Amino acid sequence: MNYDVIIIGAGPGGIFAAYELMEKAPSKKVAVFEAGNSLSRRRCPIDGDKVKSCISCKTCSIMSGFGGAGAFSDGKYNITNDFGGTLYKYIGKNRALDLMKYVDEINMRHGGEGTKLYSTAGTQFKTECIRSDLHLLDASVRHLGTDINYIVLENIYNHLKDGVDFFFNTPVESVAKTEDGYDIITASGTYSCTDCIISVGRSGSKWMEKVCAELDIPTSSNRVDIGVRVELPAPVFAHITDELYESKIVYRTEKYGDRVRTFCMNPKGAVVNENTNGIITVNGHSYEDPEKQTNNTNFALLVAKHFSEPFKDSNGYGESIARLSNMLGGGVIVQRFGDLIRGRRSTQSRIDEAFITPTLNATPGDLSLVLPKRILDGIIEMIYALDKVAPGTANEDTLLYGVEVKFYNMEVEVNENLEARYKGLYIIGDGSGITHSLSHASASGVYVARKVAEN
Repeated sequence: MNYDVIIIGAGPGGIFAAYELMEKAPSKKVAVFEAGNSLSRRRCPIDGDKVKSCISCKTCSIMSGFGGAGAFSDGKYNITNDFGGTLYKYIGKNRALDLMKYVDEINMRHGGEGTKLYSTAGTQFKTECIRSDLHLLDASVRHLGTDINYIVLENIYNHLKDGVDFFFNTPVESVAKTEDGYDIITASGTYSCTDCIISVGRSGSKWMEKVCAELDIPTSSNRVDIGVRVELPAPVFAHITDELYESKIVYRTEKYGDRVRTFCMNPKGAVVNENTNGIITVNGHSYEDPEKQTNNTNFALLVAKHFSEPFKDSNGYGESIARLSNMLGGGVIVQRFGDLIRGRRSTQSRIDEAFITPTLNATPGDLSLVLPKRILDGIIEMIYALDKVAPGTANEDTLLYGVEVKFYNMEVEVNENLEARYKGLYIIGDGSGITHSLSHASASGVYVARKVAEN
């Protein structure tokens, strides 16, 4: 079957590429291939009752399917060039911001109206951070919440489904260059197109490396982020989250000079499992609906590790640490901060006696047996630093879940059009190694769709 454009991956990059193609080039025949389910069929079997931990489904509904790994995140769109990727290096800072604002407008027209846009501009909290040797990054943050984010995705899919062919549960095996374009090879057949947009997200990192090797597309080594997810009573961070919602705070450790940062803050949210290539790691969600909110706030503390020659497999390093956690705890490990400082493992009785109720059923254990000392020392330093601006962070009952790993693709060599060495082959979103967020990935999809429409 022949198409003008085939999009591989129905995450934010692929969705907004399809959306913009319908807007700017409605005559083009477009198809989207996705390894996971449609949005309505994405269901994680973990119910906390009959199924309490990950059972390694063939396709993880948390990570794959329409909406990508961001479908069941808490729907935070950070409108900034300070973090979330380096898209601006390819298309310019002003254009990148304009595209992120355009994505926000689309979300507002499809069910996101009424949600709040937070901003760090003019906040006194930035001064408080500097006084404690912490650094608050600038951003505007649209928080949809996991529930509203689902509604927005549902409405966008309903808008797209009559103009775009979707192939769910159809993983692409390989991409071949032809004289007139590209062949997209799947188990159910081969499909051809003139232009191909690859947007496979973080979960497609290994597949992306394989395709780049087969097509001889240059890549460069990227980083891996390793750390823990912190869970504490919501009032501890309420004075920050009520004003800013998402606060990206960076700290440079005294001992090693490493940078530790907060990531994915979920006020009154829940800690969840996620499965990446068969490895169980931890993440967090939050809801806009007050009835679905919890009494806890959670966020990640991550240390970025960049590797130099001769080591190139940064993702493999992160995987090995996550596998160790899975081996010791059968999945995610949870530990009280007080137990960690005392050099003892947490037990179920110590977790039960804590003045906080965990939102994830994890195995009590000892994170010092999993995380490298340098990374763990940095996380402990950061917790004490945060305690200065949010007293109670370093409380003995603060829960640490591990491990949290953010895998990044090898950064793929593309030009200013996000086009690889072959004309008409575009590589976007988190799968490119260039973007690391919902807003940047979505903006890259819009940008490339406009380039295709121009041609």
